[in-house]
Amino acid sequence: MNIYPSSMNVLKLKAVPNENRKENVKRETVDLGNGSDVVYIQRLIPSDQSWKWFQYLDEHIPWTKPTIRVFGKSFLQPRETCYVATPGLTELTYSGYQPQTYSWDDYPPLKDMLEAVHNALPGSSFNSLLLNRYNGGNDYVGWHSDDEKLYGPTPEIASLTFGCERDFVLKKKPCKKSCDGSDEPASKRLKKGSHDVDQHKFRLKHGSLLVMRGYTQRDWIHSVPKRAKAEGKRINLTFRRVF
Repeated sequence: MNIYPSSMNVLKLKAVPNENRKENVKRETVDLGNGSDVVYIQRLIPSDQSWKWFQYLDEHIPWTKPTIRVFGKSFLQPRETCYVATPGLTELTYSGYQPQTYSWDDYPPLKDMLEAVHNALPGSSFNSLLLNRYNGGNDYVGWHSDDEKLYGPTPEIASLTFGCERDFVLKKKPCKKSCDGSDEPASKRLKKGSHDVDQHKFRLKHGSLLVMRGYTQRDWIHSVPKRAKAEGKRINLTFRRVF
């Protein structure tokens, strides 16, 4: 299924400035409690510009599907990826895999996308970008938190989506000890009352931006689950600041 227009001009990659753009952007903020929140902008990038950037990313980024290790087992990561960062930063390693680091100058339109995100989030200063391409509903990312030390204790993480809509799910981490004072293990409480676990689901649309802030990585985990009806490609850009 081809989800983007076939006749598309990809030469003009930079968005046309719009002085009233900030006023037109609608933001939804969800307070997760304990110093954590999520900001969701359903349409940060206009549709036409989003398709141009989608096609550029799909055709020009050097996508790879690495072998990773989770719980002592090796398997192919269930999505394709690429990593871009400012030179001199601490190298990224996750699940036993260290990706090759590309420069922002290697793919100049990425700097325009970074600028659009910075304009939407005054005061932010991202210097690394992890790109993921989901080729269909069987591509996914499992439950995890981005709590690596190189991002600091309260990282701001911005996720820009192009292409097929997918669900993004947040779930609160279970307390190590019961919040009501009992000594029942967290894993047992989670199984016994899973329907009571705090969850939030966002439908990430084409051109949308989702931002996790504060202690979200300390207290919550997130995933993009499999979806049988998601037939098209989704490209996700996750911006972070490495310290």
